[in-house]
Amino acid sequence: MIYTLALSKESQLLQNLTLEQLTGNNISWYWVDFESPDQEEAQLLSDHFKFHPLAIEDCLENLERPKVDYYDTYTFFIFQALGQNTLDPVEIDLFVGENYIVTFHKSKLEEISSVRQKITDNENIRTEGPTYLAYLILDKIVDRLFPAVYSIEDYLNEIDIRSGDRKFSNLIDQVFDLRADLLKLRHIVNSTKELLYRMLNSDHLKDFKKNKRDFNDIYDHLLQLADTVESSREVTKDIRDSYLSINSHRMNKIMTILTIITSIFIPLTFIVGIYGMNFDYMPELRWRYGYFYVLGIMAFIGISMLLWFKRKGWFNMKK
Repeated sequence: MIYTLALSKESQLLQNLTLEQLTGNNISWYWVDFESPDQEEAQLLSDHFKFHPLAIEDCLENLERPKVDYYDTYTFFIFQALGQNTLDPVEIDLFVGENYIVTFHKSKLEEISSVRQKITDNENIRTEGPTYLAYLILDKIVDRLFPAVYSIEDYLNEIDIRSGDRKFSNLIDQVFDLRADLLKLRHIVNSTKELLYRMLNSDHLKDFKKNKRDFNDIYDHLLQLADTVESSREVTKDIRDSYLSINSHRMNKIMTILTIITSIFIPLTFIVGIYGMNFDYMPELRWRYGYFYVLGIMAFIGISMLLWFKRKGWFNMKK
């Protein structure tokens, strides 16, 4: 589907014009939005707008990293937004010329719809032009990152690692899922931050200089997001390390118990092994009370070893 917006030289907002009408002498600037375009609509990027084949290829291929390419009469941007119901990145392609902006995305995006509605409702921003539209779109993309990042941060702050082992064991699976989500967010935030840094320091984007303060504000937001994401990743790392430490401590306790049991039964097994041999000349086998003597000796050895282990502090391991 293709949406069009245009501002006439009389500052009148025009909507749903054909592509041919957008090139009239009465048009100050225009915006063409390709939302979930089919093959025929996507072909207009080449047939009507005459964009470079490499830029068109980036629009049609799989997800690309955020970047900027400079051409003679326009600048090509790739932004990444969050999916509507997931944290997966969604690509938004922008062609920004002197008096036009063309956006291309393969799914409906709230960021684009809100900017379109904002232009319709606010007469003051209509005269800003395509560069300001690019700022509004990027600003909406970054603004939608905050709720996702802060929700993860709030959830991590509520985690109590001193909860029961069973509850903590279930919780660690969620922590690993959160680390995967934070990895997606970090990719979007860092790549967008790098792109914006290039934009702010590029000599090719002369039209963007007048909105440099606005783009600097977005860059500050991205720095804040990057710090929050890294802080949250450190928290998940601490929780993961605590979980591994708890598991290691539990394993040490289990190994200690098994070692004690094994150490006690080794001499007892040795005695049983000796008297289990089928030799004819073993005097002890003919004692009337030999069986009870052996059991007593075995009990004495077992109790003595238990007392010795307790004295050595083997039973004083903290929980």
